[in-house]
Amino acid sequence: MLEIKVMNFTEFNTEELYNVLQLRSDIFVVEQDCVYLDIDGKDDKAVHVVGLKDNKVVAYTRVFKPCDYFDEASIGRVAVHKEYRKFGYGKIIMQASIKVVEEHFNRTEIKISAQKYLTKFYSDLGFNTIGEEYLEDGIPHIGMLKT
Repeated sequence: MLEIKVMNFTEFNTEELYNVLQLRSDIFVVEQDCVYLDIDGKDDKAVHVVGLKDNKVVAYTRVFKPCDYFDEASIGRVAVHKEYRKFGYGKIIMQASIKVVEEHFNRTEIKISAQKYLTKFYSDLGFNTIGEEYLEDGIPHIGMLKT
């Protein structure tokens, strides 16, 4: 079972923050071979959804209220450790993140910038594609909206 922790940036202790940043870096910089600035100055505005298995950070998202990232509420930095993807933790962390938007911001409309190859994954969670495909940090993305 995946334990979900929902926290603001100031609630992280040093070890938790280190583990989240390490997971994000492992996936978005190393695994995807993408040089970009992960620490973008927006973490302090986000609600962080952390998935723990045996006290290890294995899944993560950050959630923004409307107008902090897009006009709509948004979910980003969706990450699941490579060794844990086969357990459905991506779906679990996204469902928890959608619930955060609904409960924290009283909203149901959520916009994401999805990596193109994950379109079906997000569609299964109720997101629909919007707009044209685009490159973000050299990776094909598509806008998606859940209403």
